[in-house]
Amino acid sequence: MKGWFIPSRPDERQGESTSWYASFWGFCHDYLNTRFGTEWCLGAEQSISLHVGNWTIPRQLLVRSPKAGNKPTALLHGTSLLDLRLEIPVPAYIQTLDGIRVMRLEVAIIQCLPRQFSANPIEMRAALAMLPDASNLLRHLLEGGNSVVAGRLAGAFRNIGRDAIADNLIATFRSAGYSVSEQDPFADRPTLPLQSRSHSPYVNRLRMMWQQYRQPVIEHFNVTPNPVTDATSYLQHVEEVYLTDAYNSLSIEGYRVNTQLIEQVRSGQWNPQTNPADREHLDAMAARGYWQAFQAVKHSVAKVLQGENAGTVASHDLDTWYRELFAPSVTRRYPECCQFGRLPQSPRLHPPFPTRPTQPRSGTRTPARVV
Repeated sequence: MKGWFIPSRPDERQGESTSWYASFWGFCHDYLNTRFGTEWCLGAEQSISLHVGNWTIPRQLLVRSPKAGNKPTALLHGTSLLDLRLEIPVPAYIQTLDGIRVMRLEVAIIQCLPRQFSANPIEMRAALAMLPDASNLLRHLLEGGNSVVAGRLAGAFRNIGRDAIADNLIATFRSAGYSVSEQDPFADRPTLPLQSRSHSPYVNRLRMMWQQYRQPVIEHFNVTPNPVTDATSYLQHVEEVYLTDAYNSLSIEGYRVNTQLIEQVRSGQWNPQTNPADREHLDAMAARGYWQAFQAVKHSVAKVLQGENAGTVASHDLDTWYRELFAPSVTRRYPECCQFGRLPQSPRLHPPFPTRPTQPRSGTRTPARVV
């Protein structure tokens, strides 16, 4: 492979990784389909990751195909693709998730390595909780006579509190004449019950991640903040951190700002009414909107410090925050409306910032071309 094309922003800096990570799964879909047709799928472990909603870009994507060359392909920013010449499940046991061919969940759970349960317990527990019963597992397990795997999965289901499925696996294999030894592949037991009827795999993953990281967070933030007694000093401190706050927030959203531009906007030197360059400067408009929203939020905080209910203030002032955030953009797009003090008719909807082209949404991707 000599190279490839991916969509990117025209002003993206050399070496920036955002475009690559945004295009990674779309590129893999197009590249693997071009090379292998439909004779490929991800390995069991990475199939499980996608089933439970973990689309984190892996350092190395493991792909199975009978046409593979058993060698890695180096990609951008330290990522790679390793294609292994291995048989893949029959088409009925493969499904497509957002263009990526993966093993069906029950097949991937059966084929994954035993150490996966202790190495990635959150993903594996979330995957097990997605199975409503043992029927699909039993069909695949009995086809191959996988009594060892059946014992491991029985222990895994009992670990997450799904005793009925565990008992069904053991009883079915014993009635079929197999000797089954139940073994728990996890290194520990969960401290909270998992929901078996969640509509999204993210629910159990989030609950387990919360449980795992809650105590470490408490240990790092174990000091209860003192109540604010001097509102004036507190609001002065809020104003002092504005430059840093604005720079970080706007940079994260992709705007190219610096402290000089932010200070220029705050000081009032930015004037879209008299300076056409300011009116066309998207970054300056974003910075100005952020400053206006910052002032509106600070005003709301002041009301809370004066004793008003925080929930009531937030509910009442939320529209004001958004109106101030988007006001510079509205002024540029609809100057005739602003002259009369009104906005275009759009109930409770606010025009977004005019932004540069963004990455195509996954599923509506621009096909990558291998050159």
